[in-house]
Amino acid sequence: MIVLVGLNHKTAPLSVRERLFAGCQEQVGLLGDLQAIGGVLEILYLSTCNRVELVAAVEDVPQALKALKYFLAGQGSLTNEEAAACLYGYQDEEAIRHLFRVTSSLDSQVLGEAQILGQVKDAYRQALAQNATGVALNRLMHRAFRTAKRVRTETGIAANPVSVSFTAVELAKKIFGSLSGKKVLLIGAGEMAELTGQHLIGNGADEITVANRSLSQAAVLAEKFHGKAIGLDALDTAIGDADIVISSTGSPAPIVTEEMIRQCLHKRKNRLLFLIDIAVPRDIDPAVDGIENVYLYNIDNLQDIVDENMKNRRREALKAEQIVAEEVTHYSHWLRELEAVPTIVSLRGKAEDIVRMEMAKAQSWMAKFENGDREKVDALVNGIVNKILHAPVTVMKEESAEFSSQDIVAAARHLFRLDD
Repeated sequence: MIVLVGLNHKTAPLSVRERLFAGCQEQVGLLGDLQAIGGVLEILYLSTCNRVELVAAVEDVPQALKALKYFLAGQGSLTNEEAAACLYGYQDEEAIRHLFRVTSSLDSQVLGEAQILGQVKDAYRQALAQNATGVALNRLMHRAFRTAKRVRTETGIAANPVSVSFTAVELAKKIFGSLSGKKVLLIGAGEMAELTGQHLIGNGADEITVANRSLSQAAVLAEKFHGKAIGLDALDTAIGDADIVISSTGSPAPIVTEEMIRQCLHKRKNRLLFLIDIAVPRDIDPAVDGIENVYLYNIDNLQDIVDENMKNRRREALKAEQIVAEEVTHYSHWLRELEAVPTIVSLRGKAEDIVRMEMAKAQSWMAKFENGDREKVDALVNGIVNKILHAPVTVMKEESAEFSSQDIVAAARHLFRLDD
């Protein structure tokens, strides 16, 4: 049986997630300790900034859920109240569905983000390396990765950007077609500038200048992009050379004025200038928007696009949920079939024991057989047994997949007296 225990950004505040994350990171031999918990057969541990979760194949569901919650509460030094409010526990199809939704980024803070799939794969690799998984979890994780791939390829859940920095870069691509060879000026050297620069580099921009009031801070960021750093006193010249200007400072008043842009345009010979102002308050004078060959977008323009893209992602998420439901059904059927395997093995074993005993009784009169006749009788008897067993074994697999495998197994063991 499969269980999943954990907490995430929906159920726990950042302070609680930080404590649990830190506690798990500091624990040496974490997976080994989890495997030692009574009734845990296989286990996987996933930890990100937004969630800590345990996925396990277990013998006794209630006991395992209680033990795993207790373990996580201890790792994060959670009070009883915090554990009760923040920790969730799922079993069987609910647990499988949750894992598939997580892997497909349907449970992420940013719907459709791609990072979680890599994080789940890393968690699985670590569990594999420590022999913490087996038949049930190996099959489960491969089915989870298949589900995520289907969601990516069969829906548009990740088709449109939903971060302001990435949306800014996508707009630049629409204006210029390609960012290859374009000169980019980043005004400001904070987190937003760094994120935007990363997206620019990832989309082909290869000449980035960072302008900042603190030249040393500009130099630190410019080095990451193999670009150059300048102070704000060199802004006029830098804007004149740039194709794309993205500004995100903390200035209380505009630092790029209409007059500054008009003077720069005289040197540009009608080249397009793309300005993105993602600062609050605004860095670029709104009057710039009326100048020919200049495109200006501010944070509100970008947020409108982000909101529309998020609506599109939510629509695509409905298709993704259907894919998850299909894959949960496939795995659940397989898992229930798997639970019938020991009974099928017992049934075949009992049949083989009967054959051996009966063949032993016939040993005296079969001794008169010529060479090869004994083998023919063996083949005949075993063939008859296999044909007799084929129907009940097939029905046991099919019924276990569709209904309660425990009931089917119990009925079969009673019918064939397998526990006598």
